[in-house]
Formats: sequence, structure tokens, C-alpha cells
Amino acid sequence: MNVHHLELFYFVAKHEGISIAVRNIPYGIQQPAVSAQIAQLEEDLDTTLFHRRPFVLTDTGERLFQFVEPFFSQLDKVADDLRGGESQRVRIGASHLILSDHMPSIMERVRESKPDLRVSLRQGHQRELEAALLAREIDIAVTLFEKEPPAGVEARSLIEIPLALVVKRSSKIKSAEQLFSSGKVEEVLICLPEGEPVQRHFREGLQEAGVYWHTGLEVNSFDLAEKFAAQGLGIGLTVVSPSSKRVPGVRDIPLQGFPTLKVGVLWQGKLDGTLKAFVDGIESHAEALKSSLDETVETA
Repeated sequence: MNVHHLELFYFVAKHEGISIAVRNIPYGIQQPAVSAQIAQLEEDLDTTLFHRRPFVLTDTGERLFQFVEPFFSQLDKVADDLRGGESQRVRIGASHLILSDHMPSIMERVRESKPDLRVSLRQGHQRELEAALLAREIDIAVTLFEKEPPAGVEARSLIEIPLALVVKRSSKIKSAEQLFSSGKVEEVLICLPEGEPVQRHFREGLQEAGVYWHTGLEVNSFDLAEKFAAQGLGIGLTVVSPSSKRVPGVRDIPLQGFPTLKVGVLWQGKLDGTLKAFVDGIESHAEALKSSLDETVETA
């Protein structure tokens, strides 16, 4: 058997499909080349390793994957061990909100004590990050808590972040009560896609308040929601944030009584060394953020 063919099969089996595997193979290779080499491997073994649509490993493919997975899944770790760098490497998974708004500050804190730290980042929601933890593809996950983590995953709550609306500074709207008084809001709602946790929490709050408000403009970040609101194009859905981080030209409308976003950290096993230092840095950032958010809420 060709070892390179086995490596390609490992990625295809792991990611459950050739097209997805191509996007995750850590070097450039085209889908036709992968298909051809997998076909050659099947010819050499005189067997079918998986069915394409829907993707499912055959019994032979399952046996082969169980054989090659322990080797190929540990290559990065072995390389780090040989370089003496495993203790300075952390693989972090986080939600988009954490990566964009908080991870730079967290890494700055950690690197004060760990200047040689090497970090890899990946984005995902809680369920995706839990699966990555269990598969040992990441070491730590910082994410929005939407449900209890599965067995084998440790969890620590960090902070609760309230939802808020942002309007153009000159807007006549002064409160959520004023906005919701008719039971149906006509202003354009600018918000993240329906599947995002902030959207689900907001919809729960609207339902509890007996208010109907459909999405008028869908964006992929809080920053964009604020920018459109600053132009008077609607009302943005976001989270409470220190005023210094707001886009100029907007002001907050608190959403008292609405569900909050719960943020926490997930990991497996014992925390020590670099992993503990990183979690300590996350907790320090969360404590500083709590104080800042408390001041923001008090002045809102």
C-alpha cells in the first residue's frame, strides 16, 4: 500500500467526504487527484472503502480507518514533541463573537507570561467545539453556553453578557418599552442570521414580551449592525459593550429582562502548564470585562 494514499484516505474518512477533505488537507491538492488516488488504493486492496452518496465507510473502510487514524492524527503532536514545543502550543476553538472581540486581548494577557506561546484558532458553535474537544482536535473551547456539555468535557462559566439594541444617536427612540408599546415594531431590525445564539435569545425575549418584529437586514457581525444603525438604516441587535468599543454615532437601548448570552470555557482532563495559563488569562479577561460591563449598564 502507498502511504500517501493511506493519508488521503484518513482525511476523507475523518471529514466524511472528498470535497470536505480537500479543504482540510494541510497542503495543496485538487479533488480529482484525491479521487484518483483513493480509487488506486481501492484497486490495490481489491475492495470498496466507502460509499459516496451518502458518505459511509464500508466494513473494510472502517477497519482501515481504525488502523491508520492513531498514526495520522498524532503527527502534529509528534512533530511538536520532537521540536520540544508541545508545552508552548495551544489549540483554541471559539465562537465568532469571542474570536473577533475578545481573543486578541486574551492572547496579549497570556503572552505576558508565555512569550513563546504558539496558538492555532478555529471558529465554531458549542456543539462543533465539543465534538472537536472529544476528538482531541482542540485543547480549549471558549464559547456561548447553550446547553450542558457532554460527559468527559469540563466546563467553567465566565460571564453573562446582556443583549442590547443600538440606534442612531439622534433617534427619538429612548427605551425598549417605547419601541415595543404597540406589540409590533415597524422599524427595520438589523441583526445576525436566525441560527445565531443572540438571535434565538432575542426571539425568546420578544415572545415573552408579546412583541412581533421581523428581520429587515441580516448581517454577519455586530460591527456591521452598528454601522448600519449609525447611518439611520434601522435598529441594530447587539450585546452590551463598553461605550469605547461602539461605532461612533450610535447609542444603546437596554433590553432588560431579555435572556443573556452565557460565555464559558470547556476543556478535557487536568489543566496544567500552558493550558492552565491560557485559562487563567481567559478568566482575567472575563473579570476585567465584567467590571467594564457593569459600568456600562449603570450609565445606560
